[in-house]
Amino acid sequence: MDKNFIIGLVLIMLMLIGYQILVPKPVEPAPVEQVKTVTSKPSVQSPTASDSTSSLSNTDSNAVAKVAPKDLVIETNDTRVVFSNKGGILKEVMLKKYKTYDQKPLYLIAENHNNFRINFPTPTGDVHLTDMFFTTDAQDQKLDEKDSVIVTYRAPLKNNQFVEQTYVVRGSGYVIDYGIKSNATGSSDKLVQLDWNNDLLQLENDMHKNREVVTINYYTDELQSLATSPTATEEEKTAEPVKWFTIKHKYFLAGLISEKHPFSNMSMRADVNPADSTVVKTMHVTAGIPMSAIQKGEANYQFFLGPNDYHLVDKVKAENFDQNVYLGYAFLKPINKFFLVPLFNFLEKFVSNYGLLIILLVLFVKTILTPLTYKSYISMAKMKLLAPELEQIRSQNPDDMAKQQQDQMKLYQEVGVSPLSGCIPVLATMPILFSLFFLFPNLIELRQQSFLWASDLSTYDSFIKLPFTVPFGVGNHISLFTVLMTASSIGYAYYNNQITPTQPGPVNMKVLGYIMPLMFMFVLNSFPAGLTFYYFVSNVVTIAQQLLIKRFVNEDKIRNILEENRKKNANGEKKQTKFQKYLEKSLQAAEEAKKKQAELEKRSKKK
Repeated sequence: MDKNFIIGLVLIMLMLIGYQILVPKPVEPAPVEQVKTVTSKPSVQSPTASDSTSSLSNTDSNAVAKVAPKDLVIETNDTRVVFSNKGGILKEVMLKKYKTYDQKPLYLIAENHNNFRINFPTPTGDVHLTDMFFTTDAQDQKLDEKDSVIVTYRAPLKNNQFVEQTYVVRGSGYVIDYGIKSNATGSSDKLVQLDWNNDLLQLENDMHKNREVVTINYYTDELQSLATSPTATEEEKTAEPVKWFTIKHKYFLAGLISEKHPFSNMSMRADVNPADSTVVKTMHVTAGIPMSAIQKGEANYQFFLGPNDYHLVDKVKAENFDQNVYLGYAFLKPINKFFLVPLFNFLEKFVSNYGLLIILLVLFVKTILTPLTYKSYISMAKMKLLAPELEQIRSQNPDDMAKQQQDQMKLYQEVGVSPLSGCIPVLATMPILFSLFFLFPNLIELRQQSFLWASDLSTYDSFIKLPFTVPFGVGNHISLFTVLMTASSIGYAYYNNQITPTQPGPVNMKVLGYIMPLMFMFVLNSFPAGLTFYYFVSNVVTIAQQLLIKRFVNEDKIRNILEENRKKNANGEKKQTKFQKYLEKSLQAAEEAKKKQAELEKRSKKK
């Protein structure tokens, strides 16, 4: 070997050694399984159903596998809210201060029983936001009463565009602010379609009763509701702008309220499976949100997810949102709204036992009506003293009802008695009784409040279980409060019959007084125990009132007053009342009609 050849070999060897020393070895690629675990990030967008082909062509084909659903938990004094990065939606909402009828956690939005879908229009087609993965910087946390947190979920769209959903959760209360915005161009004249499907889980004990009352309320310029049926599917559509809607359980609401831009093209459906023992009904709501509002950042809404408590819903800043608590017909609603509900809540401040509270409510109402009750008793006492004379009138003209009525009216005019005066207290009491009939089934305050043998005053007390089901709403149980109400009603009817003379007519009113309570026993057997307990106490207090009044009423004095009125009317000394003037005109009209009839009969005989 020559000298140059040896030098060349040495240089080549040195170069190879230097390359091995100075240049680092390449890192071997990790297995696919490791990549999935280590690089899992929620920021990667999953392809949507309508955009899957184009998304996969521009991104890593393993992008979907790298994303894992992640929950965000915000706990407040009243709720536990769970968000999901998949769709940026409410995944669960649990009400911490309430339990189901069997003492389980109460979920208004439950995983696998609730589905939000938002179809977002873009120039290249609709994007299903619920199938996308969103990112957020928010962390799990527990809020104090006066705290609040903003949760922002953001997801990229094509061409450097994005869509963002924002939630504001407060430390107390049941309202969650919601907003959606995007810088997506085009499609401003279209609607973003919101689909909300919600299984109403059984929260109260009576499944059939629940299916009779759960519904969807929605407000345009007035409150409207989806028809209710315990067995059939109901659906409805409206072209009018909807300002808010609520999926209404018996005592709870899950609703969405618009602040500026009402919902359009809203449709609703309630599906029911009578054989299902878990789900009361499945509610479907479809509503349109203006795309232009989302582009301007004005698509702001509020979720209300909480109890249907009048004092809570009355404070919600939405037009007539308090109408979710049904307070009866229009003429009864003021009695409940301005009298009974405030009175009930006033008594709540001092009495924690709701059975005792109902007793105090009865005593308060009866005390107010005492003057009318006194007048009613005096009127019945007068009628009792006139009973012999009334019987004599009937015996004199047994077959002439018109003559009997005329003679009775003359007698009432002579002694200054109005037979209608005894009805005034009953008429005054009836609106209150009817108002309570609508109020008690909607009072969440009575829910799961026990008293005596009733474990829940908001539903019937099942004192005796029957091995069979009785139709017409009776059910498979016997309510003891309803039985006591019926017994007290019959007792009250018996007491009234002793001091009320028998009235002529095709219907025996005394017998009817015994039949009506028995009919109501079947009707009210499945109504709230609080309502039937109120009626029972009311009957007992009414009987006690009349027995007390009786002790201070002297029948001899009443008889003397009647005789004095008879003398004064005969001498023309006593000034006639409006009723007496009415009686006099009626008598005169009857006499004139009788004379005309007699003349017509004479003429017909001559012919």
